[in-house]
Amino acid sequence: LCSRTGLIRGPDETPRLSQGSTPVTQFANLGAYAEMMLVHENSLVKIEQEIGFEQMALIGCGATTGLGAAMNTAKVEPGSTVAVIGCGGVGLNAIQGARLAGALRIIAVDSVEDKLTLASEFGATDVIDASSGDVVKRIMDLTNGGVDYSFEAIGKKETAEQAFGILRAGGTATIIGMIPQGVKIELDGSAFLRERRIQGSSMGSNHFRVDMPRYIDFYQQGRLKLDELVSKRLRLEDVNDAFQYMKEGSVARSVLMFD
Repeated sequence: LCSRTGLIRGPDETPRLSQGSTPVTQFANLGAYAEMMLVHENSLVKIEQEIGFEQMALIGCGATTGLGAAMNTAKVEPGSTVAVIGCGGVGLNAIQGARLAGALRIIAVDSVEDKLTLASEFGATDVIDASSGDVVKRIMDLTNGGVDYSFEAIGKKETAEQAFGILRAGGTATIIGMIPQGVKIELDGSAFLRERRIQGSSMGSNHFRVDMPRYIDFYQQGRLKLDELVSKRLRLEDVNDAFQYMKEGSVARSVLMFD
């Protein structure tokens, strides 16, 4: 994990950027809506391959988070059974990561039909509509005892608990979603006796100077879907619409266009 977070400027420190005498801060420590950015060299990776800005923007966050959760954090093994709860941009990439890692069966769970359709295109072998019944029971029945790996890509108490509840003995649940601070999850303590595990994942446990060029290679080889992730392309002045689509859960990814 990143050990250089001290490079982020604190609220009482002199900012790196200013406009005249006015300090300029970076939204989410990124400045993602800026046309130009000032960042520390430790945050940079040189990209040798030819790839569009749109695709690189997708790799820079959601793709790396989902792919890495499967390939780096959980280390999905070939021939395994996987379930992904939540099929937005991160969840779809967790599906892709499981596929690239050689999972034999990948179960996608969501309540939006269009996202389940996308999940099948991205590598899911089975889909479950979360709004139509007991997800845990249905997956346990479907797999005859649970999955080897589960991924939660929503950030809710109930779905995190589901991710643990669908594990077979020796299985691992990886929580990718951002569960709100202070929220407690409840697990059946006896389940740990059969070596079931639950863990978090921070941006796909990525080694970004190795992983990002590798993901670009996957894309250029046709093994990684990026273009299909883009549900909408919007102008910067329509950014509030992009946030609304995100809150509705109606898109995989929206891309803001600067030109």
